[in-house]
Amino acid sequence: MNIQPLTEGSYFHIYNRGVNHEDIFKEERNYHYFIQQYKTYCADVFETCGYALLRNHFHLLVYVKENVVVPKLKGECGIQLNASKQLGHFFNSYAQSINRSYKRTGPLFESPFERKKIDSDAYITSMIMYCHFNPQLHGFVNDFKEWEFTSYNAILRNDNSLLASDKVLEWFGSAEALEKTHRNKYNEIMFNETYDFNDNSSLQPLTGPGAAVRV
Repeated sequence: MNIQPLTEGSYFHIYNRGVNHEDIFKEERNYHYFIQQYKTYCADVFETCGYALLRNHFHLLVYVKENVVVPKLKGECGIQLNASKQLGHFFNSYAQSINRSYKRTGPLFESPFERKKIDSDAYITSMIMYCHFNPQLHGFVNDFKEWEFTSYNAILRNDNSLLASDKVLEWFGSAEALEKTHRNKYNEIMFNETYDFNDNSSLQPLTGPGAAVRV
């Protein structure tokens, strides 16, 4: 199998689901623990620009940081972190916790995790909105803004504790512009049952202050 590496200095859409479509989030506390462990293992190697956590799968939109070196627990020399390995540690940590808590055995996630390199400004715009619309598209809520476990509301609050919210808001121009862009795209999708988020031919890169954020 030819697996695409997570190249540093690039944006990626990372996603995965439970093995055999099993729920990876059994109850609400699991979502919070997932975020906690993601911060622990991945905050050093990724800038996170968007996410969606749903019952049996998740989506992440990340920028892979370059040349991340952290100090060792003992000694003066540092260790260079690898994004793929950090994700692996994260997945293992979360899966082991779920297995202990719910008396299950075996893998929780499908392997390998899926990843797609983001190769255009328009694709970034599309993927941020795709993450936020995902809960409604899957029928979990009637209004995507109501689902707690996406990045939408945290970005609007400019909460940078997990997310690169300031970068995303700069990309869209402002919180008001982000809301408007989501509203317009949502209306377009609702009237187009065959809309494909992977087809970015009709999307244009945003201009203005956000133009500084480039792939």
